[in-house]
Amino acid sequence: MNKKVFLWSIVVALGGFLFGFDTAVISGAERSIQSYWSLNVFEHGLTVSIALFGTVIGALLGGIPSDKIGRKKTLIWIAIFYFVSAVGSALATGWYAFLFFRFLGGLGVGASSVAAPMYISEISPAKSRGRLVALFQFNIVFGILIAFLSNYLIGGTGPNDWRWMLGVEAFPAIGFLLGLFVVPESPRWLILRRGRVEEAKATLQAANPGADAEQTVREILVSAEVDTRKPADAFFSKRYSRPITLAVLLAFFNQLSGINAIIYYAPRIFEMTGLGTESALLSSAGVGLVNFLFTLLALNFIDRFGRRTLMLIGSFGLIITLGLVSLAFFNQSFEGYTVPIYLFVYIAFFAFSQGAVIWVFISEIFPNQVRAYGQALGSFTHWILAAVIAFIFPYVAETLGGGLTFLIFCIMMVLQLIFVWRMMPETKETSLEEIEREVVHT
Repeated sequence: MNKKVFLWSIVVALGGFLFGFDTAVISGAERSIQSYWSLNVFEHGLTVSIALFGTVIGALLGGIPSDKIGRKKTLIWIAIFYFVSAVGSALATGWYAFLFFRFLGGLGVGASSVAAPMYISEISPAKSRGRLVALFQFNIVFGILIAFLSNYLIGGTGPNDWRWMLGVEAFPAIGFLLGLFVVPESPRWLILRRGRVEEAKATLQAANPGADAEQTVREILVSAEVDTRKPADAFFSKRYSRPITLAVLLAFFNQLSGINAIIYYAPRIFEMTGLGTESALLSSAGVGLVNFLFTLLALNFIDRFGRRTLMLIGSFGLIITLGLVSLAFFNQSFEGYTVPIYLFVYIAFFAFSQGAVIWVFISEIFPNQVRAYGQALGSFTHWILAAVIAFIFPYVAETLGGGLTFLIFCIMMVLQLIFVWRMMPETKETSLEEIEREVVHT
């Protein structure tokens, strides 16, 4: 793999690290924050979830600056948002100011889930694009792990330990911001939005010295000539209905697997099976470790086996494990660590398939002309469902019981298997322009 394109991808994937860190870090600080401002139940819930509201809005609107001012400048603004959010949250003296800074960080998370995978996809050679874009997901999981470790090390150091928990994010945010100044602009954006063909050609040549940069430029220009409408006007036309359907369904099934419900409420789920509080917390830490290890494994297979193959393997694994968890709840068979083991295997299959594939696949299937808007739609679908499922899961689990709740997730994964088998194209080792010709019917 070319060292330059790997370095650029690592820098941009730092947006994923900050994404994961920012999402998870509040878990260690929320009780101290509730006590500090004497928050009631509603205020406490809003404090924890305000960043998620920002994430949904950032995902929805993130395609606009990516298209207007470029992928690189958008990422620079995201880095600034992360930095200001970290410092502002740590120093906030009023609750409303704290909400504002956490919301700002959420905007950064949502926008980074649009701009970062899209940038890496557009800069990467076809043969290594899956692995490089999947670095974003790997860094999300790594960021979550580091946030938990950071909270553990900082927790208990004093009455203001929560401020340090939140403020320490400023250091990787500075690293992300400085690193972006050595990253070039996306060559596809330069050609399509600015007409800077020679600059784009030089970047393509540096990213993939063995390829014919001239040929790639010609393919990009041809793809632009097929649809000359403004991206915002063209996006919801019939021409792009297939990639839109693929992106929305993949994001839909990503969350209907129950992944965020299980990650957010792991200790609660384990306590439902009869584990004590300490064992439940230890088991939930195991969820994070398994997620990290199997995301790392997926990086090594996504370009070798392909996106569709990983999704087929994952779908079968998710159906089996969710079915076993559902059965355990129906039969109340909670001997030892049976359910936690099932869920660890579930997390492994998820990380190896959906977790690694979602950002890669969505960043690939939209044509150059509308990729920013397509990435935003896929990301928004993912985040709005994440918010809804995280919000309703405690009520659903209590009302329907664990057996029926996990059975619903299992049925959703059967539908995902049908979707992958019947609808999902393979995109490995294929240029973005070739994928466009296959997915979009002219």
